[in-house]
Amino acid sequence: MSGPVEILAIGVAVVLVVARLVRPQAVGGGRWWLLPVVLAAVSLRQSGLVDGRHPAQSVTLLVLEAVVGVVIGLGWGWTSRLWTEPDGSVWAKGTKAAILIWVGGILVRGVLYGVGAALDLKQTSSAIMLSLAATLLARGGVLTYRAGLLSPAYGERAGVERERAWKDRV
Repeated sequence: MSGPVEILAIGVAVVLVVARLVRPQAVGGGRWWLLPVVLAAVSLRQSGLVDGRHPAQSVTLLVLEAVVGVVIGLGWGWTSRLWTEPDGSVWAKGTKAAILIWVGGILVRGVLYGVGAALDLKQTSSAIMLSLAATLLARGGVLTYRAGLLSPAYGERAGVERERAWKDRV
């Protein structure tokens, strides 16, 4: 992928992530894993993910970035506010704690980038995309898990079931 296209892809992914942080979003869609998988596939297809001159240090840094991504995703997922709408759908919105976790994660990633620069490692945006994919995958998994634990809005699910039963008789 060329430099401008790569920058555009990362920019779009970051805009999507920030939008997910601040806006309510439905949880439980069957494709919550799609964007992370696409980001991971794109990052793994690119050359330069691992520095050939320093493979051990490069892989260690890459693993650390992925771990940071997973930790951010877990924190984001557990600190997001979830609620059930009367129709039974589950919604989530990032809280101030989720925003702080995201900002802290950016700072940690900056430190890791600095460590890589100090070690004279060749670093590409592929590592950022892979870490972002790990973040989104962990967040989606936690939100899907938490959504499964929620009970429906008070009395509404029973009303929906009664309505279906009535429609079936008619």
